[in-house]
Amino acid sequence: MSTYLINHLRIPGDVPNEAGLTYLEEVEATVKPYGGKWLANGEVSVVEGAWPGLVVLMEFPDRAAADRWYNSAEYQKILPLRVNNAISDLVLIDSLPADYTVRGFAQQVRAAIQSASGSPS
Repeated sequence: MSTYLINHLRIPGDVPNEAGLTYLEEVEATVKPYGGKWLANGEVSVVEGAWPGLVVLMEFPDRAAADRWYNSAEYQKILPLRVNNAISDLVLIDSLPADYTVRGFAQQVRAAIQSASGSPS
């Protein structure tokens, strides 16, 4: 099951500084051994709410690969180049099973609420 990395990225001044450019030049080599790949990177079209900055969307084969990459010595070595020169909200989220439906999710929540309240189904 794939795991996705989403980074809500804000770069002060909107142009990467020298350290930020070094990070960009080096990060790809840290990702490849873990099967990571970029799916999207850039500005967004905001249709609701606010999203100042950019988005980075990456895919890893699974959560273990994403965790191994993030915690690898190679990535940890360059991580300060990003965190000290940009603002990031970085999250990992696993993909859903092929049979997932939002309706099914709502039904599971209803069932859990009914079970917790002791009322019959």
